[in-house]
Amino acid sequence: MVDQLNIHQSEALVKLVAKECSIEVQLDGKGNLGHIKAMASRRTFLQNPTHRIHFVYTPKHTSWLNQVELWFSILVRRLLKRGSFNSVEELHQRILEFIEYFNRTMAKPFKWTYKGRPLKV
Repeated sequence: MVDQLNIHQSEALVKLVAKECSIEVQLDGKGNLGHIKAMASRRTFLQNPTHRIHFVYTPKHTSWLNQVELWFSILVRRLLKRGSFNSVEELHQRILEFIEYFNRTMAKPFKWTYKGRPLKV
């Protein structure tokens, strides 16, 4: 999940995703992308849900993502940072168990501090 900055729709990123997903991309004589020259077509390529790797673009300045980042920070610190997992299935199960434990014992609403006041220029 990324915002809509130009760097998240670059030609290099499209080439990387295509390589990792074993997708042939058409290059011109200079090695640049042929049919995915425009930013909009690169975004469409990266958002394709049939690829193994795809991107979800959110509007710029989505402050609600801060709350999501807080949750992932907790998950990383409490479970993943020093965790050892023998398989993807075990990792998946441990994450589900952590979510259940977190919701039962530690969960409380995140404090939203933004008051909704417009910026003054």
